[in-house]
Amino acid sequence: MNRAVLIVLDSVGAGELPDAANYGDVGSNTLKNIYKNKENFSLPNMEKMGLLNIDGFEDIRKSETYTGTVAKCNEQSKGKDTTTGHWEISGVILDQPFPTYPDGFPEDVIREFEKRAGRKTIGNCVASGTEIIKDLGKEHVETGKLIVYTSADSVFQIAAHEEVVSLDELYNVCRIARELLQGEHAVGRVIARPFVGTEGNYTRTGNRRDFSLFPPGDTLLDYVKNSGMEVFAIGKIEDIFVNRGITRSDHTHNNEEGIEATIAAVKEDFKGLIFTNLVDFDMIYGHRNNIDGYADALKYFDDKLPEIIECLKDDDVLIITADHGCDPTTESTDHSREYIPLLLYGKNIKENNNLGIRDSFADIGKTILDMLKIENNIAGISAAGNILR
Repeated sequence: MNRAVLIVLDSVGAGELPDAANYGDVGSNTLKNIYKNKENFSLPNMEKMGLLNIDGFEDIRKSETYTGTVAKCNEQSKGKDTTTGHWEISGVILDQPFPTYPDGFPEDVIREFEKRAGRKTIGNCVASGTEIIKDLGKEHVETGKLIVYTSADSVFQIAAHEEVVSLDELYNVCRIARELLQGEHAVGRVIARPFVGTEGNYTRTGNRRDFSLFPPGDTLLDYVKNSGMEVFAIGKIEDIFVNRGITRSDHTHNNEEGIEATIAAVKEDFKGLIFTNLVDFDMIYGHRNNIDGYADALKYFDDKLPEIIECLKDDDVLIITADHGCDPTTESTDHSREYIPLLLYGKNIKENNNLGIRDSFADIGKTILDMLKIENNIAGISAAGNILR
């Protein structure tokens, strides 16, 4: 194999993990519950690859034969957020979860942030991003105060109207927050949440940016880049890894852009890794409990999958997975602690091949490096010997 095309369907979880009760996520199964809640729902192209042959999905519609290798992966890291999931996929397992702030951030943190940012803040609570701009947008526009909020995840989010706070300033104050939030307050991500519109009609824009911590060790991306190969990051991958281990990037804003950028990248001729995050499943539909929208987004990706496959080179491997769950059918609007699905396809990949349950998301990164013949010491156990023909 000369190239891996790794696509993360953000939040498309595959069933509650054994410790889901510790996170309040018993009963969560993002993918299966969408099948159960949508009459005649089908993802024929992923099902052909073996999606419903993954352990736990056989009762929906198991295929007698399928064209790929399948599995689902356990998460060893503590947490259920984007950064934790992507880092573990790339070979970094976290012993301690990132800090969360169910009661808002400490007063001293907020005061120091205001001092450094040069603007006062409002909010400082756990909130839905769409609801808080509805509630505080008018005050923000009138006063210029930044809307700061968090969620059940380890995030420090800053919302601002693009006509009140320019994107450049918003990104800069996010960098200031990122520099401040270290040590005991080292949240996984600082997120810029720009919006536009007028009172009663505020809408978030596609100009979101994530400011993550630096990974604590070398990842899949570092090893591929350091071997002299390309690492093409699509979507928010460059943010999650703080541009580390990346040779090229395309910061797409939604699933449609991300899919088209991936197709264009696959058509190119280079060795290494294409690493794509498709964010809409999580950001637009999962967090808003929009079952219909989530289902339609899955169908859209599935409809585009043959076009991606058609562009694959003979020595490519296509890998489809997720980073956590965000079940839109449950009462919670937060991420859910779930297994992630794993689909592998390519000319050199075994068919009708079920690897069962893998011990860690990190097995994905370890397997990719093994297939690319790159020596490494990341976490995980390679499954290449059970995947390649």
